[in-house]
Amino acid sequence: MSTGSPKGAIKDRPWMFRTYAGHSNAADSNRLYRTNLAKGQTGLSVAFDLPTQTGYDPDHQLSRGEVGKVGVPVSHLGDMRTLFAEIPLERMNTSMTINATAPWLLALYVAAADEQGADRSLLTGTTQNDLIKEYLSRGTYVFPPAPSMRLTTDVISWTYTNMPKWNPMNVCSYHLQEAGATPVQELSFALATAIAILDNVKASGVISEADFPRLVGRISFFVNAGMRFITEMCKMRAFTELWDEICRERYGVEDERFRRFRYGVQVNSLGLTEQQPENNVYRILTEMLAVVLSKNARARAVQLPAWNEALGLPRPFDQQWSLRMQQIMAYETDLLEYADIFDGSKEIEAKVEELKAQAREELARVEEMGGAVAAVESSYMKQKLVESNSKRLSGIESGDQIVVGVNKWTETEPSPLASDEDGGILTVPEHVEEEAINRMQEWRTQRDDNAVQTALQTLRAAASSNTNIMEASIAAAKAGVTTGEWGSALRDVFGEYRAPTGVGKATQDDNGDLSEVQNSVANLSEKLGRRLKFLVGKPGLDGHSNGAEQIAVRARDCGMEVVYEGIRLTPAQIVNAALEEGVHVVGLSILSGSHLALVHDVLDKMKEEGLEEVPLILGGIIPTEDAEALKKAGVAAVYTPKDFHLTDIMSDIIRIVDERAKELV
Repeated sequence: MSTGSPKGAIKDRPWMFRTYAGHSNAADSNRLYRTNLAKGQTGLSVAFDLPTQTGYDPDHQLSRGEVGKVGVPVSHLGDMRTLFAEIPLERMNTSMTINATAPWLLALYVAAADEQGADRSLLTGTTQNDLIKEYLSRGTYVFPPAPSMRLTTDVISWTYTNMPKWNPMNVCSYHLQEAGATPVQELSFALATAIAILDNVKASGVISEADFPRLVGRISFFVNAGMRFITEMCKMRAFTELWDEICRERYGVEDERFRRFRYGVQVNSLGLTEQQPENNVYRILTEMLAVVLSKNARARAVQLPAWNEALGLPRPFDQQWSLRMQQIMAYETDLLEYADIFDGSKEIEAKVEELKAQAREELARVEEMGGAVAAVESSYMKQKLVESNSKRLSGIESGDQIVVGVNKWTETEPSPLASDEDGGILTVPEHVEEEAINRMQEWRTQRDDNAVQTALQTLRAAASSNTNIMEASIAAAKAGVTTGEWGSALRDVFGEYRAPTGVGKATQDDNGDLSEVQNSVANLSEKLGRRLKFLVGKPGLDGHSNGAEQIAVRARDCGMEVVYEGIRLTPAQIVNAALEEGVHVVGLSILSGSHLALVHDVLDKMKEEGLEEVPLILGGIIPTEDAEALKKAGVAAVYTPKDFHLTDIMSDIIRIVDERAKELV
């Protein structure tokens, strides 16, 4: 029996295998990278912690509880040097998920490569560097839109000249889908972002007309693939065709090579479930098929989440399992031996054309508003994402959208995968933060302070003028400047920004009758002497606000008065708002693993301000043992992804406030 390739077939090269990884500290993350590369991973995808992504050092008050939790802390050149020790950067393809601080992390990367003796022109990789989606979904923005676009342009123009193999701009629709985007919204909002960036670069004049088509060819995308397999695969084909159309018609790119839709993918994490988490293996595989089966729209790089990411950080074995999934698909099947198996399908062609037509309509609406930046500043895009996410959640609540193990077939045997002593996840020890602060202090004592101040002065001068920020950033990296110092210098020049929340204008997708809970709110409000007031707070640096937004919208629609001021607040700011607003209940949303430190800080400050009688509730990815410890400390209730009935949560909040009010009578 023959097992070879079809006669005359030329086997395609597989896509790049990646895992999104980084935690605790640079040394531990470096060991993880080298281990994964030895297992057959072919590229790196670096996860940075939230202080690094938002331009703070580990000892800043907003870094409290966040250091090393969702990625690796990189505070200076010493950390970057350690992170890539024994990894030859000249021969490595490195993707860095970094946005507001992209120029700085790229500067540190270049400085580390210089120390290795690497040829900058041979460095390959990607900086995500998409600030528009940060305003909409992920929340690691720092600066207002105008200076953010300027920094992106600086990175694009500098890498074009100095690192021609680098992808300086990675338009990221992945997080749009995580925020609830429909396929049409993912297509249109991502393409509108790419247009805004390329229009800005073109208008700046930093790239000549002759070089502009080649620059367009360096723009890459990072997308998402969900469970609706046919729709997601058609979305990818629509992306490739629409991008080709935009490059040809808007920018006059004649060379087909520069019009290719070059994208990497991480499949959907939003749909991974805490309940029966072993089912996530099948979800991840199905989602991967959408981005590898169609040759004409196949991903250039794929990174898969682990089965247990709805529970917490994956362990090395869990990441290995996802890597093996890719390798089996690429090397054990005959997938790479054939042309596109969907060409000629009437069903596929019809769906692709439908998606393209709807995306063109949405693109036209955004264009009429003045483009993607204007659509962010007006809160239009954010409002639409909040509404789409509300509709998705309503479908799950009602049972119209079946999620196996969540709202149907919920009976289950205990999972042996999650029964180990570690609870089936990787836990970052609390001492990681203290050690990072100690390393930071030691770094500061060993550097030349005069050189640091000179470098910072040069950096501020570059930011204040039209000088490209990259050379000053690289010089600052080599002088020993820290991430927080770089961020502070640019905050001084550009200021900070708070994006619209989209909550106030979002309309509810009504999931049945809310009259019963609305009556309960009205009755309790009458007892309290004024309308029930609920503060929803996002402490720390966690910018994933989708859950908080949906809680705020549902509470508003149930008749509560809602106070929601967006992301990135200190415990002191949240408690001060609770005091000034006279709220009846405080709800915190934390998904970054920093809940223990931040919740205790909020509880302590509420006690100091005489707010012990105000119940505090918590939502997020909270392990069971942590939830029990927090309840003993005074938290009234803890909600995790398994608590998906938002109206039931509202009823529970009413009960908690009512009971607390009775205790005070």
